Amino acid sequence: MDLAPVFFSGWPSLLRIVLVGVPTYLLVLAMLHFGGKHALAKTNAYGLVVTVALGSALASAVLTREVSLSDGVLAIGLLLALQYLLSTLVSRFSWVDSRLTQHPTLLVRDGRMLRHAMRKERVSDSEVLAAIRKQGIDSVEAVAAVVLETDGSFSVIRTLGLRPSALADVEVEHIDEAPPRTSGEDGQ
Repeated sequence: MDLAPVFFSGWPSLLRIVLVGVPTYLLVLAMLHFGGKHALAKTNAYGLVVTVALGSALASAVLTREVSLSDGVLAIGLLLALQYLLSTLVSRFSWVDSRLTQHPTLLVRDGRMLRHAMRKERVSDSEVLAAIRKQGIDSVEAVAAVVLETDGSFSVIRTLGLRPSALADVEVEHIDEAPPRTSGEDGQ
């Protein structure tokens, strides 16, 4: 078995990567510039999908011999155009926004873990506690709110003002939870 092609398939192959890779890269940068800041936003599921798909299309255009430069550029342009169209529709029509995007979910309120919301979002206590610790907070009771954002990240809020307007779009479950346990209640 000849292993040489595994490590080096020849100068024409390398030349093709350079000849296709450089213009594709420059065209992608230009298209992203015209697509706007939101083109690669990973603040929601469709933004993440487009980002991954763009990476795949770029890699295919550069590395796959069957994909020409024009094919790759068209695929990337189409993905960016669809992203632009979708983000425009979401920003202008609330009915599109409500059907295509997720909304943040409140997981902790006033030091209480909202178990129903955590189960619904499939979030464990450990994940919430880790998010709280990352903010340098040593107790759940010291937290006013923990929000699961649409990109899967957690926002930890230490205190809430009189009118917490930053929580206006957050889905809030009814508090039907038991009060938070103190350290002596769990047998430790």
